[in-house]
Amino acid sequence: MILTNTETVPGKTIVEHFGLVSGSTVRAKHVGKDILAGLKNIVGGELKGYTELLQESRHQSMDRMVEQAEQLGANAIVNVRFATSSVAQGAAELYVYGTAVKVQ
Repeated sequence: MILTNTETVPGKTIVEHFGLVSGSTVRAKHVGKDILAGLKNIVGGELKGYTELLQESRHQSMDRMVEQAEQLGANAIVNVRFATSSVAQGAAELYVYGTAVKVQ
């Protein structure tokens, strides 16, 4: 599956358009990671626990979007975008969406 944040796939022609596909996941913060993050705020540095949480969320959301596109018969997703939103205290949704197409 080709994924791109551009409107086309360079060197390819879009021959079929399937429409919007998306994937999402809602994740809650881990209490232990929150405590460590609080300590990092004092001394500075990367919040590795949150970095890992976001990486996992992006991968899971993208996997769900790709699965939806495959079910439609697409072989590429163009205009891929990410969005986040707070859904509850300490929980956030990561949403990814794009346009499923077939390219040659």
